[in-house]
Amino acid sequence: MSWLVQPRLVNEPFGDPCVYLDFRYGRRAILFDLGDLSPLSSRELLRVSHVFVSHTHVDHIAGFDRLFRLCLHRPSPLTLIGPLGFADQVEHRIRSFTWNLLDENSVDFCLRAMDFDGFRLVAAAEFHAREAFARRDRQAPEFSEGIAWAEADFTIESVALDHGIPSLAFALKEVMQVNVWRGALSEMGLPPGRWLNEAKGAVRRGMPDDHTITVSENGAVRLGELKHRALRVAPGQVVAYVTDAAPHAENRDRILKLIDGADQLFIEAVFLERDRHLAEASCHLTAWEAGALAREAGVRHVTPFHHSARYLAEPDVLRQEVFEGYRTGEAQFLSA
Repeated sequence: MSWLVQPRLVNEPFGDPCVYLDFRYGRRAILFDLGDLSPLSSRELLRVSHVFVSHTHVDHIAGFDRLFRLCLHRPSPLTLIGPLGFADQVEHRIRSFTWNLLDENSVDFCLRAMDFDGFRLVAAAEFHAREAFARRDRQAPEFSEGIAWAEADFTIESVALDHGIPSLAFALKEVMQVNVWRGALSEMGLPPGRWLNEAKGAVRRGMPDDHTITVSENGAVRLGELKHRALRVAPGQVVAYVTDAAPHAENRDRILKLIDGADQLFIEAVFLERDRHLAEASCHLTAWEAGALAREAGVRHVTPFHHSARYLAEPDVLRQEVFEGYRTGEAQFLSA
């Protein structure tokens, strides 16, 4: 089975939170959070089209300057989505730089910043290089409730969790998997190529069987024939990201709904259960809770991160407790 994205932690679990989701087909990536980006190459960062920021504590946004600087001379836009007030914060950061060398002859790079209130996008702004990044307010895209972004192949669902401030959690949900049987293609006398992406997109959009897919200048095939012989449809990939959440029941319910049945869950595991008082005081999950949530939601693979530095002398204990919770546990949450 071929997944839409290949996700991985950017930093080791004691480092800044950030997940890089690399699209398998197409030169593109997205980021969940924007911590330290130094492990990523310039080439990898230039693939980034969208960044989804949980909140703006420094360890979740510190990579902004590097990404912004790299993108300054590219023609394709960069879209950043964060919690309420995020577009204003991005504007303030941009205004801290001097832009007197930009003019109408510059590459017109566009930075877009949007606010998600836990239900919908409610504000949007654009900043264009040729205008020295002066702010333009825009109408925010309209998606269904709980959707922070949507495209033909996937959506980004989001909920606002309580961390003393709103902290967004995200889940990339592929619309559906459309896989190709290469042997069947060969039997049909059809070569592999970019035309298959068009065919997959047509299936995801629900195009009728008599829809024609152009294979080459001299050939075409009906979508129905492809579906019957060479394409197989399966449920889409789900990659979830949860960080900076107070250990109480309201957060628990929101997390479980978001991560239900995820193929891959990246979840904070900041403190051990024996140090629950620290987790409660700082509005973070314990490692045991992280594992138990993954178990209850039926997650296939769980990757813990955002470990407290107090455990550096015993670096494996948090990971071990996550998997103990995943195998046997039930999360213990306070009332909200």
